[in-house]
Amino acid sequence: MNRRHIGTVHSAKTYFRGPINGTRTTMGLHEEIAKRRTFAIISHPDAGKTTLTEKFLLYGGAIQTAGAVKSNKIRRGATSDFMEIERQRGISVSTSVMTFEYGGKLINLLDTPGHRDFAEDTYRTLTAVDSVVLVIDCVKGVEAQTERLMEVCRMRSTPVIVFINKLDLEGRDAFDLLDELEEKLSIKVRPMSWPIGIGATFQGVYDLYSKGLRLFDPGKTKVEQSSIQIDSIQDPQLDTQIGEDAAAQLREDIDLIEGVYDPLNIADYQAGRIAPVFFGSAFNNFGVKEVLDAFTGIAPPPGPRPTDQGEVAPDDTKFSGFVFKIHANLDPNHRDRIAFLRVCSGRFQRNTYYHHVRLEKQLRFATPTNFLAAAKTIVDEAWPGDVIGLFDTGNFKIGDTLTEGAKFQFRGIPAFSPEMFRELVNMDPMKTKQLDKGIRQLTDEGVAQLFTQQPGNKKIVGCVGELQFEVIAYRLEHEYGAKCAFQAIPAHKACWMTSTDQAQLDQFIRMKAQQIVQDKDGNAVFMAPSAYMLDLEKRNNPAITFHTTSEFKTAVAEA
Repeated sequence: MNRRHIGTVHSAKTYFRGPINGTRTTMGLHEEIAKRRTFAIISHPDAGKTTLTEKFLLYGGAIQTAGAVKSNKIRRGATSDFMEIERQRGISVSTSVMTFEYGGKLINLLDTPGHRDFAEDTYRTLTAVDSVVLVIDCVKGVEAQTERLMEVCRMRSTPVIVFINKLDLEGRDAFDLLDELEEKLSIKVRPMSWPIGIGATFQGVYDLYSKGLRLFDPGKTKVEQSSIQIDSIQDPQLDTQIGEDAAAQLREDIDLIEGVYDPLNIADYQAGRIAPVFFGSAFNNFGVKEVLDAFTGIAPPPGPRPTDQGEVAPDDTKFSGFVFKIHANLDPNHRDRIAFLRVCSGRFQRNTYYHHVRLEKQLRFATPTNFLAAAKTIVDEAWPGDVIGLFDTGNFKIGDTLTEGAKFQFRGIPAFSPEMFRELVNMDPMKTKQLDKGIRQLTDEGVAQLFTQQPGNKKIVGCVGELQFEVIAYRLEHEYGAKCAFQAIPAHKACWMTSTDQAQLDQFIRMKAQQIVQDKDGNAVFMAPSAYMLDLEKRNNPAITFHTTSEFKTAVAEA
């Protein structure tokens, strides 16, 4: 790792506490940037992503006892799954943000939803991180959602570390898994640890870098402190520890690895061209330390971010950041609304006025927070790479930019067209105000889109998957006291419209009034009843461009 990135290590206590005395020097900014690592954990559902998150927090000393996910039920609530419905279903449906210190680095960890119905939240989260850890189930291998997530990573050349999980179960051959990773994810891999057996014969992992041997102790609940150091793969101690047959197989495997796979080039990893691979069992707290040690050693510090006026470097002394997530009722007792902001440059300070670029207004934040899932701590300052929560009274939308006065906008916050549409039906007319407030706040979070149809003020919710409707109904009832139902409607695609001929666009809107709805910003949207009808309207109205992204004002016209 380049020495110029290694800065002075400050304690987490100093970071979370300290009064600000004087102005930080540029060198101080460089040091703060160098010690930060911001990453997301991504995976297919049930691969063990949230469990791995818990183990990282254990090693970082942020928690003392991890939650356990088993048979799709949470026996002890996982720290990162703070919503009640997540604890009931045993899945993550919302990105959680956690900050802890490990190995002299301040780590911002984002645990993302694995379920495809909540993929939008994960895609947006990937815009706010500098690297990812991808969790693969050794039994199931690479699954469809994993491939989609990796496509987003490749688009941004995001560095990836792979953790192949559940080695204590009867899974697939390790070499076969590596081949599948390269074939399906279109990325070169380099094993950094290697399993000794699998399932019933699983004895542990051999660290190819440190030459350490870590033996498996199923059911271990505390963090392992050390591994057995051996001089080389030929060390006789290896035979003593794991048996002659297993040692012989391990030596054969290592010879093959060294002959087939190129050594890890850190520059290639940081450019997203090669992925280090580790093996273990997150549930049994095994093989996790190797991943965390490697991550803190080779993962890149915060990098530049694209804007509509060029890239902004993290060591730019002027503060800037963007909102990539909004969450209502993070604390149900206070009915709060939190905007998650990624700091991109300079230093963020509490009680300082910043420029909201879209609204062209100044905002000041008295209680910016960092997170350990639902637990919040007020911070006085934050630096590039940090993710902080800003109390929001309704000023923010996803993608909004804050600066010290500059008027650029950060780019790359994806918007997605809904794939399913349902009419929101109020089951209790006495709770109409609560329902209206609730659905607007929840759709502000970005997991669904809200459309209104006149006459009648009919509300239509668009989602990626069926489970989103279930979550929205649950949260409306339990957080706002409003019961609802969702009724299917004949809709294929929501299309925003632009045209160089305003008169023709106005005429189309009048002629198709029964299929025109308004989005939350008051833009007219054509709700195409079928793919055939959408294609027909495109042919009949060549002067009108139909967009399948809500960011149509800056989007390239889509076919």
